Amino acid sequence: MNKGQISNLLRQCGLLNFTDWIRYYLQKFKNRSVNRKFKKNNPDVVLPPDYLIYESFQLNYSKYYTESIGTAQWLVDYFSKHIELKNKKILDWGCGPGRVVRHLPSIIGNECKYYGTDYNNKTIDWCTKSLSGIIFNRNILEAKLPYPDNFFDVIYGISIFIHLSEQMHYDWFNEIHRILKPDGIIFLTTQGNNFRVKMTRKELANYSKGKLVVRGNVKEGHRNYSAFQPEGFMKNLFQNVQILEHDEPKPEAGKGLPQDIWIIRKNANQTTDKN
Repeated sequence: MNKGQISNLLRQCGLLNFTDWIRYYLQKFKNRSVNRKFKKNNPDVVLPPDYLIYESFQLNYSKYYTESIGTAQWLVDYFSKHIELKNKKILDWGCGPGRVVRHLPSIIGNECKYYGTDYNNKTIDWCTKSLSGIIFNRNILEAKLPYPDNFFDVIYGISIFIHLSEQMHYDWFNEIHRILKPDGIIFLTTQGNNFRVKMTRKELANYSKGKLVVRGNVKEGHRNYSAFQPEGFMKNLFQNVQILEHDEPKPEAGKGLPQDIWIIRKNANQTTDKN
């Protein structure tokens, strides 16, 4: 039995959330020493509660904070290839506890404005109270955001589509496309071909036909709700916009499987998306 079959069995038995809590406490125990050391050496670094860190990354304070600076710079490098980052409005869609967006003001500057939105109430409460210079909003699972049409220049979502159903892919893409300015860009990551090794035979058969593969039986949007996106499905999703980049990074030894990178541009003549 491979990992995909084990995961699906746990879902069917309603045990996935229970095993997730076990992983959380194991990480908490495993990293207790390095986390104490980080807090001692970095008393000015404000960190979210442990479970919020675990939900969005892994429960290692040093990696959570330090590696996230690198992730923010990595994003900026991609953005800069396609848009000038000056006087721009930038949205972190599915920001979690602000792991990445907290670093953007110091990396970009240039009079840009920064926003974050997430459906987790505890996450947004913590971000609003703890991270300055960023405007946070709590959304709901339904694809509705309080921003006007054509508002943002850059929208990014890291590991967000991978927790959504097929209909939500279309609903949410239409919504973030609506609030994007013409010529604005969207940066998204998905679970593409690198994740074939995690799929069951049945899942692979559907994936190879260009179908979205979804593992549910848990609350949609939760970290344990998992979707795998073949290239054909994503190109169909993006059929009315310009695909600027599709990168499929190579796996590296000792690291987790890398997600696909998609960057799209809203056409200059598209002021809203009412489809």
